[in-house]
Amino acid sequence: RVHGDDCSKGEQLTVTFGAGYIAGVFCAIVSHPADTVVSKLNKNPGSGVMEICKALGMKAMWKGIVPRIIMIGTLTALQWFIYDGVKVAFRIPRPPPPTMPESLRLKLEAQQKE
Repeated sequence: RVHGDDCSKGEQLTVTFGAGYIAGVFCAIVSHPADTVVSKLNKNPGSGVMEICKALGMKAMWKGIVPRIIMIGTLTALQWFIYDGVKVAFRIPRPPPPTMPESLRLKLEAQQKE
């Protein structure tokens, strides 16, 4: 395992871009059916959500997911890349890694002794 402080700037930005793309893909998949239904609701005022869902069917709710994944994945990756790129360029330090709360550490130690 490599710690972030041991990575070059290029490696850090590559990891950031990859993580941003994965996050964007996940967001696109999660939000796509709801966005499809909302688009249909806007085109058909007075229609209900269930009416639209029944009319569309499961297959139609996922129509266009691949271009959406490409678009949202890329946009999210670029946002993360720009954010991290600015931090790298201005040498803004990373926050220290989180530490385990003392109460949890003591609880885990007590459980290991049992």
